[in-house]
Amino acid sequence: MRWSQLHVPTLREDPSDADAVSHKLLLRAGFIRQLMAGHYSLLPMAARVRNKIIAIIREEMDGIGAQEFLLPSMHPAEIWRRSGRWEKIGQEMFRLKDRKSADMALGVTHEEIFTVVAQELKSYRDVPQMWYQFQVKFRDEPRPKSGLIRVREFTMKDSYSFDIDDSGLDRSYQLHRGAYERIFKRLGIPAVPARASNGTMGGSDSLEYVCPSSAGEDDILNCPHCGYAANLEKATSALEPVVDGPGLAEPEQFDTPGVRSIEDLVEQYGVAASSQIKTLVYVVDGEPTLVLLLGDDSLVEQKLTDFTGATEIRAARPEEIQEALGAQPGSLGAVGVTDTPIVADESLRGRRDMTTGANKDDVHLRGVDVERDIAGVRWTSLRAVKAGEGCPECGSPLESFRAVEVGHIFKLGQVYTKPLDAAVLDNQSRRVPLTMGSYGIGVERSLACVVETHHDDKGMVWPVQLAPFEASVVVAQPKNEAVAQVGQELYDSLRKLGVDVVIDDRDERLGVKLRDTEITGIPFRVVVGARGLTDGVVEVTERATGEVTQVKIGDAAAQVAERVSVGLAAAKA
Repeated sequence: MRWSQLHVPTLREDPSDADAVSHKLLLRAGFIRQLMAGHYSLLPMAARVRNKIIAIIREEMDGIGAQEFLLPSMHPAEIWRRSGRWEKIGQEMFRLKDRKSADMALGVTHEEIFTVVAQELKSYRDVPQMWYQFQVKFRDEPRPKSGLIRVREFTMKDSYSFDIDDSGLDRSYQLHRGAYERIFKRLGIPAVPARASNGTMGGSDSLEYVCPSSAGEDDILNCPHCGYAANLEKATSALEPVVDGPGLAEPEQFDTPGVRSIEDLVEQYGVAASSQIKTLVYVVDGEPTLVLLLGDDSLVEQKLTDFTGATEIRAARPEEIQEALGAQPGSLGAVGVTDTPIVADESLRGRRDMTTGANKDDVHLRGVDVERDIAGVRWTSLRAVKAGEGCPECGSPLESFRAVEVGHIFKLGQVYTKPLDAAVLDNQSRRVPLTMGSYGIGVERSLACVVETHHDDKGMVWPVQLAPFEASVVVAQPKNEAVAQVGQELYDSLRKLGVDVVIDDRDERLGVKLRDTEITGIPFRVVVGARGLTDGVVEVTERATGEVTQVKIGDAAAQVAERVSVGLAAAKA
């Protein structure tokens, strides 16, 4: 490939509207261009990297016995209605009607559609099956941002396993887990497996593979001592035991004029936030529900969704709160409430001498014993875990970091196979639903995460196995016949040696050419110039280390090919 024929529209400055490092560099290096919010065109350099990412994923998926499919991106609503997710997914799904007014959807994911294909499996002898595809997904993301990290149209490698029972699912799940760890290692992504919520996917066990990055929107709690890691939506902690005072024989009212928040009660009445019960009112599938937390904790809404199994939750509006409890926020509590469901965080279990609202404006209750004075409580983990709290497995202090989700694996069980009637005959001729797993990797998001973790102040630094080109030959003076000839000969020799190489034959200043190879992150650069030819040498630069060496012209191609080969072998080891 000749640079003079490539479309690589590099920019001199960072785009003003780009936030994440990968967003800035992919735009500056001429890899991507935005069509509209959340939709990007991949230009030739990005398309080359994408193809290499897909090749690595495909090799590892084939290696565990998975088979590649390609299923439609547009789906009939009827299948999604049968699974129950037509309503559950909500506004995230792009919906449309065809010319016959039939409801259709653009695929958010493909559990339902692969399950329909699996209906043709008839016997336990037909399983296990592991199927995968590379397909475009569509999600109506309300706030696209960070370039390829949060978009509305993207490619996913999604795979699905079908087994006869849970032990078969365990095997398929572990095969995928091993494949994912090899994939991310080969991609150069420092992915951390973290426990996560299944969300709208349903099922049980769920691991999220996350790449540490300031551009991420996931908060991960991890223990450097034992390796525990979990998304904030799933994380728990071992809290220090609290010894409360004896409290009162029964709750006692006291006036709190003007108190509207936990902080007001702290500042005006000296009641520590950790001794207050925070009462939130949520509407859970249309039903008002009280949510109780310690005063200094915050709610993770996904935990509430997971516990209740709700399709939709939202904070109640002021008029709904008034109707349910007879008071406005700031004076709310669960003492004496009998006709509204109550869900409380485990940190409140056993607490005494607590303060909470009295469901009368400007009045609170002191001396509350949670288990004595609040009836009908359902207990679960609802709070956002904080860094520094004890690891739930070993007790060591937890740390936290921001991360980007690059992959996710789920044990789905029979969540989809039962409603969609994907069943086989077992070895006793009984018809049993298949047991299913789901496993995804975001392709373009993985590309962005490589950039997030492989760059410097000059631009991207691609690992050799992913680089758009493994090497570039830069002809310093293309109008000099001798220089141009040596450059062409080196280019031809590298191609014969199997190196993925580009020759920069542009009639452009050398500084521009060097800058372009740096920002695009090509691992090895060979500069052919008139001065070097006088001494019979060319200049070889390794992008990752900045090391520059003078190499004899006759040795250059073999040396660069060897360094590329070593890099490729190391990435696969």
